[in-house]
Amino acid sequence: MATHDNWRRSSYSGGGDGNNCVEIANSPTHVAIRDSKDPARVSITVPFGAFAPFVGALKAAATSGSAAFWA
Repeated sequence: MATHDNWRRSSYSGGGDGNNCVEIANSPTHVAIRDSKDPARVSITVPFGAFAPFVGALKAAATSGSAAFWA
């Protein structure tokens, strides 16, 4: 996948100074996700059509109390 230059921060960045967030960048076919605290590290990339279900699964885990699996 090509290098992204259109990274943007999540609209929900947590409390404090907003460091508990991710950034995303999209292309016509994929969405890349990275940790905003360490943008030089590797990002994960998902097909564009899988991004909404991916976010939905994360939200469901967070509201069910099982969000610790990604912490």
